[in-house]
Amino acid sequence: MGKRLKLNYKIIFHFFGLLLLFNGGFMLLAALVSLIYKDGVTFELSLSGLVVLLVGVFAMYYTREHKKEMNKREGYVVVSFGWIVMALSGSLPYILTESIPGLTEAFFETMSGYTTTGASILNDIEAVPKGVLFWRSLTHWIGGMGIIVLAVAILPLLGIGGMQLFAAEAPGPSADKLHPRITDTAKRLWLIYFGYTAAETILLKVAGMSFFDAINHSMSTLSTGGFSTKNASLAYWNNAPIIQYIVILFMFLAGTNFVLSYFAFKGKVKKIIQDEEFKLYFKFITLFTIIAAVIIYFRADLSISSIEHPMVWGQGESAFRHSLFQVLAIITTTGFVSADYTLWTPFLTVFFFGLMFLGGSAGSTSGGIKVVRHLITIKNGFIEFKRTLHPNAVLPVRYNKRGVSGDIVFNILGFFILYMLSFIVGALVFSMMEIDFESAIGLAASSLGNVGPALGDFGPVNNYAGLPAIGKWWASFLMLIGRLELFTVLILLTPFFWRNR
Repeated sequence: MGKRLKLNYKIIFHFFGLLLLFNGGFMLLAALVSLIYKDGVTFELSLSGLVVLLVGVFAMYYTREHKKEMNKREGYVVVSFGWIVMALSGSLPYILTESIPGLTEAFFETMSGYTTTGASILNDIEAVPKGVLFWRSLTHWIGGMGIIVLAVAILPLLGIGGMQLFAAEAPGPSADKLHPRITDTAKRLWLIYFGYTAAETILLKVAGMSFFDAINHSMSTLSTGGFSTKNASLAYWNNAPIIQYIVILFMFLAGTNFVLSYFAFKGKVKKIIQDEEFKLYFKFITLFTIIAAVIIYFRADLSISSIEHPMVWGQGESAFRHSLFQVLAIITTTGFVSADYTLWTPFLTVFFFGLMFLGGSAGSTSGGIKVVRHLITIKNGFIEFKRTLHPNAVLPVRYNKRGVSGDIVFNILGFFILYMLSFIVGALVFSMMEIDFESAIGLAASSLGNVGPALGDFGPVNNYAGLPAIGKWWASFLMLIGRLELFTVLILLTPFFWRNR
């Protein structure tokens, strides 16, 4: 029997206090929006922000004398439980404004926001006060790049090194570094993230959206979240194709490794062109869009699957736009909806279900398995074929002209197995709630991949309001482990994590 692990709880709760300060500050920003639009919930949002700020100050004050070192295990605890702390505190604005009265529903909506899943239990989004809708979109925006990465940028002020946290939070099999110092990396990522959000807001406003709709949809797009201010999601603007094309552009950028965006701004275009993951990401989108567009054009009736009639620039353009929009929305796990793709054809329903397992690029804000993992798995598969013919040959897996270590390959293969097991267990648990097969597998794939829209009773034009209470908590857990890429959370459930040896 190993000795029980001793964690530095003071630094853990100190960091939770810091997260609450961020959360409370953003709530006050939502209260300001509420005041501007005079929606009647300014006091409730302000109260939420002040309560969360006070708890954060209290936590930081009483843990101020802490050992300023954080090991890897403490990093995992902070990241995993930090998201739960954020989701619990982030539920307060919904509860106090009575926009979502119950804790279960409010926690689900908030966890869906922070994990950028975009699944909602709201039946009438347009009836919700603007300040609350803004807060809802903010949870996406905060969670998109990771509240942990944001906090890492200012950790040196507290005398804490942030490398452990970045390793636990950063998406993908490894964390790309833009700069030797991790804090500078976080700052550069957030600068790009903020710049894209501002650019999309301006373009959507010019294209015809109101400023409020534009900024909310920009935050949802860049975080690959999917929350909308309209009940019909982006289908509300089916008669304004230019708006959907703008969203398409930024969904593509959000699903791309943000490090490549940094290279683009530095003029290093060659690095982007040579990046194998980016090339495969682009090829996937192109191929899948062509397949979907051809089937839609010849076999589907867009007029019955879209909430508004889409035939603005002709049948061919509509087929192309809706296929490109939905392929990107699912691959990048943004989850916006321009049409009910489950009504197109049975083949496309299964097709889009399969895309839920793809995911965007590593280093992007998207969820899912990630393109680089698929790429390395495919390469390793072909090498295994060669090894059967040449058992003594040394055949390393190469990525971007560099050999990939066996540890990384095994990690990725292990991730695939764990991901599929999580999906199967997730679907089984949903089926125990007497949810039908199609809906159960759709819920599991969508929640785990942080996609948003699922299948069956929880498809693109429906929401999650009908999910049983226990189902909402289970979906929230799947969202969390999916967003933090399985290992970060599930390792906490193993006995050996809590032992010294």
